[in-house]
Amino acid sequence: MTVTAVADITAGPTVGLLPLVALGPAFAGLTGGPHRTAAIGAVALTLCLALGWYDGLFPGRRGTTALVSVAGVTAAGLVAAVMRRRREAELASVRSIAEVAQRVLLRPVPRTAGELSAAVSYTAAVAEARIGGDLYEVVTSPGGVRVIVGDVQGKGLDAVETAADVLGAFREAAHDEPDLTGVSARLERAMNRTLGGERFVTAVIAEIRQDRTMALLNYGHPSPLLLQADGTARFLDPEKRALPLGLGLHRTAGPEVLDTEFRPGDQLLLYTDGVTEARDRRGTFYPLASRLHLLKAKSPEDALDALHGDIVAHTGGPLGDDAAMLLLRYHAHTEPG
Repeated sequence: MTVTAVADITAGPTVGLLPLVALGPAFAGLTGGPHRTAAIGAVALTLCLALGWYDGLFPGRRGTTALVSVAGVTAAGLVAAVMRRRREAELASVRSIAEVAQRVLLRPVPRTAGELSAAVSYTAAVAEARIGGDLYEVVTSPGGVRVIVGDVQGKGLDAVETAADVLGAFREAAHDEPDLTGVSARLERAMNRTLGGERFVTAVIAEIRQDRTMALLNYGHPSPLLLQADGTARFLDPEKRALPLGLGLHRTAGPEVLDTEFRPGDQLLLYTDGVTEARDRRGTFYPLASRLHLLKAKSPEDALDALHGDIVAHTGGPLGDDAAMLLLRYHAHTEPG
């Protein structure tokens, strides 16, 4: 508005710059609240009147048209500011509800579970939603520490509902079943009852035992990454791929148990395909295998923060899919009982 006033005084009334004063309340309505928009609109009307009298446009059609234009834009800016405030309040309410839903569905994992430290990182593809189709859980049972990381096929509320069903069944089975195969069989039966049509869930179920061994069952999910204390790393690929949960009605064989050692200083990273399938602007997938140095941070939380930041830097923007990571670290200072 200051630039318009200076230009109008310099150029004179013949150029017709007076209606540009309305840019002040127009931008105020886009960025400020109703009170600020009204205040700037009042300043704009006063400035329009002053410049109009200075240019000799009052009384006259040009001066009246400019004044009506400023008043109309101010009114429109006020309406826009009020509607934007209402939308912001609704969005804040939705985010608050989403946070509560996330805490119910995806409860914070325990920072320590037996001789393990645990940390989790979760990013929903829809930032406003806060929750999506990825799932994770850590349960301490008599048989050891049992964990699950999974990815529900599809998106939206249906995926969230399916994730809730999977987690509910896992939490119950992890406490009751004596071995990991019992947990998986019970989970498969529960999924066959609840999932319909072509819906399915890829998942990895793991059990870290007190004898420093680990068992894994992979239902069509990306292979976990084992980083050993000596710095060597390998993906725990199953010998035979199995169908995801929910497709067991096809009477195919379930996954075979993969047994391996899990000793002090070792780390286990479980993740969803939103991590490995994150692409940069050239379409290159995220090179997880070359980023293992990020897992050497002091704490599991710092390691996942560094890894998540590197994924975001790789994509150069929001992730295109939900991404969950669960890191288990065996205390290096712990000695056998």
